[in-house]
Amino acid sequence: MDIQMKRGLLDVCVLAAIEKEDSYGYRIIKDISPFVEISESTLYPILRRLEAAELLTVRTAEHNGRLRKYYRITPKGIGRIEEFKREWQEILSIYQFIVREEKQHEEE
Repeated sequence: MDIQMKRGLLDVCVLAAIEKEDSYGYRIIKDISPFVEISESTLYPILRRLEAAELLTVRTAEHNGRLRKYYRITPKGIGRIEEFKREWQEILSIYQFIVREEKQHEEE
């Protein structure tokens, strides 16, 4: 898969993981892992990039005597998820066209 496409998909996956409630790094990885392979070394640069783009905010809170960063999606982040959904419909249409062309060639 194209590295830029995968990067964009991972960004949206992280946003989707925190869309319903604030979350933290380990939990985000746990929530995404059944669907997409992601490691800490991949996640934390994504979180920093999303924060810089104002798609999420970060707060620090104490948990069991340690500081933990919690991530919250912003309205701009929710907008990015909605934009992705619209883009994905176009990608699905292109895919269906390509598969249709392949099926026509197989039938000939």
